[in-house]
Amino acid sequence: MRRDSLLGPENGTPRDDYPVRVRDLLRQRAVWVLPLVLASVVVASMTALYLASAVNPLAHVRDLPVEVVNSDRGATLGTEHLDIGRRIETGLRASPAVSGRLRLEPVTRSEAERAMNRGRAYATVVIPPDFTASLLTQAGLPPAGSSAAGPPSAGTAGAGAIQLLTNPRAGTLGVSLATGILQPAVAAASRTVSGQLTAVAGAGPHDAATKAFLANPVTVTTSQFHPPPASSALGLSAFYLALLTLMCGFLAGTILHSTVDAALGYGTSEVGPRWTQLQPKAISRWRTLLIKWAMAAVLTAVVTGLMLAVAAGAVGMDAPHPLLLWLYAWLCAASVAAGTIVLFAVLGTPGQLAAILLFVYAGLASAGGTVPVEALPGFFRLLSEAEPLRQILAGDRAILYFGAQADAGLTRGVVAAAIGLLCWLAVGTLVVRWYDRRALHRLTPELLAYVDRAVQDYRAQGRAE
Repeated sequence: MRRDSLLGPENGTPRDDYPVRVRDLLRQRAVWVLPLVLASVVVASMTALYLASAVNPLAHVRDLPVEVVNSDRGATLGTEHLDIGRRIETGLRASPAVSGRLRLEPVTRSEAERAMNRGRAYATVVIPPDFTASLLTQAGLPPAGSSAAGPPSAGTAGAGAIQLLTNPRAGTLGVSLATGILQPAVAAASRTVSGQLTAVAGAGPHDAATKAFLANPVTVTTSQFHPPPASSALGLSAFYLALLTLMCGFLAGTILHSTVDAALGYGTSEVGPRWTQLQPKAISRWRTLLIKWAMAAVLTAVVTGLMLAVAAGAVGMDAPHPLLLWLYAWLCAASVAAGTIVLFAVLGTPGQLAAILLFVYAGLASAGGTVPVEALPGFFRLLSEAEPLRQILAGDRAILYFGAQADAGLTRGVVAAAIGLLCWLAVGTLVVRWYDRRALHRLTPELLAYVDRAVQDYRAQGRAE
């Protein structure tokens, strides 16, 4: 084409072959309505989902699992047998600050360790065997059978000390909530014990150390029970990995939807200034869905493997059982990818927004990765039973922190991912085949035939020229 053919006839300015003006398009109400409505709905929904679940966890905490190991043997003072450990345990259960918020389970030490080694408890309150005896001795009232000749010095190791074992592998915020609820309750119990010991000790002369002890006889020492590995983001690596696994599935489904549709001629491909639209192919919705599912199975295997290679190899995240971790991530990502592809197939373009809200934001709100499930509002606690991110997280925690024990969450995660995959396959099959039976084609056969003739005519014209 000659250069002057691109210039206007009068002043040589470049011709404008695009008559649509910016101001003309921006004046059309229809151009504004859809993006404003969709953006407003999505932003409002994701804000409500994400913040409503996390804005005030202390107000919603219910039945946070905490174990109680009361080994106190009690002690005899005169003719009376005292069991202050039992009083402390009973006082904690009856405390308004604890009742309903913590689920205190009386167990043995071995049972408590077993529960925490499976992520079933955020903390354990341990009352030692000589708890009552040490309190009485520290108050200057050695019980019967005690070898103490007089009151020990203030600060005697273990005197009146309750041990609080925390389990950050189960969730750091859950540990913080449990600790924050328990410590004031123990302090209140200490004041009650203080009154009882003071009454028994009488108003006689006491040295400064004994007076200080009687004012606050019960103390709490906090320590971690089997802390998370060093390279585990302080116990958050399981959550990060679960979120990445979910994103692998979501992105695989989204990318495959676009690329397969572009290859079949039902979508466009635009890279830089190059825009491409292939001739649409005559293919049913069902066969298109099968193609995307088959490719998703392969793609999720590759991307989850790459994710773990970067996380464990390049970044240095602690990742025991790498093969099992990859197989589990692959299953979970494939389930999410299948669901994303089904939402596109059933809803069309809005399927992407539905997938973002369903998998990403609703998952973040209910997974229990930051705010424990026991501290979520009722709606989100119910939602967490079906959301894939919580199930992925359960399995990741089991593999990363609890030795890949089946009953530590791995079985739950595998079963949930498998059920989710089967459900999405069933829903996609039923809906898409129904679309095909009702002749709800993406492009009708008549239009495909017309496009085919037009393409042939265009090619014939090109050959003739």
